Amino acid sequence: MHTRTLISQTQLNRPAGRALYWTVLAVTVLGFTLVFLGPLYWLVTGGLKSTAEVIQNPPTLFPKQVHADTYTEAWSRLSMGRLLFNTLYYAFGALAFQLVFDVAAAYSLSKLRPVLGNVILGMMLATLMIPATVLIVPQYLTVLDLPVLHLNLINTPWAIWLPTVANAFNIFLLKRFFDSIPQDLMAAAAIDGASPLRTLWSIVLPMSRPILGVVSIFAVVNVWKDFLWPMLVEPDPAKQTLNIGIRSLSTGVPQNLVIAALAIASAPTIVFFLIFQRNIMSGLTTGSLKG
Repeated sequence: MHTRTLISQTQLNRPAGRALYWTVLAVTVLGFTLVFLGPLYWLVTGGLKSTAEVIQNPPTLFPKQVHADTYTEAWSRLSMGRLLFNTLYYAFGALAFQLVFDVAAAYSLSKLRPVLGNVILGMMLATLMIPATVLIVPQYLTVLDLPVLHLNLINTPWAIWLPTVANAFNIFLLKRFFDSIPQDLMAAAAIDGASPLRTLWSIVLPMSRPILGVVSIFAVVNVWKDFLWPMLVEPDPAKQTLNIGIRSLSTGVPQNLVIAALAIASAPTIVFFLIFQRNIMSGLTTGSLKG
């Protein structure tokens, strides 16, 4: 059984067809590489240039003189250590809450099968159709005066953690993976006397490491890259994240220092993705097919 492609095997065996194929492939790969890596290159090299070279027009492709001390000055002048700690604190706090509550919601919808479970899942997925900016005002009013408890969560980590818990996309990913776990395992655990909670802890979670890794990465990156919401709920400069802190402290700072600070802020997520990219791809595809 042959797979249909844009170019047949007969044409690919000819010298002209082979040359055309590899030329188009190389141009396409090179073009996409430049599109994705070009902004990162300008970000890194912009921090190595002087202020005059950064703002000059037309821009230079390579720094005329490398100023590596720009990064160390940006680290100390913009308090990057404190901002990095705040961001990690918010990100991993949100990760902990998502792993607890989203896993519990997905497990109950997949294996415990509550009444109207499909309706609840459909309502969750319907929230993905709502633009995030539409929810800013009601979310802000909620953390400003938490219902029932009447607490003001502004300038507290809870203002960032609580809105990230109800993540319909992560619940959907987890449920799809839990659906792929054979029901025979669940039945065998029930026969051995394991409660649903014990089954989740001893059987489901050890088998779910790939998808848990994907959800963890999404949770950390979503908090790391967020700008508008932390700016609204964390006005105290001592509690701000990287994105907000760089913006607040960049007044009167040379342009090359700001670019260097942005490069430092971007580096952890890029390195994180390069290390765990295989886990991301395998986790997204695992559970998509049953068998």
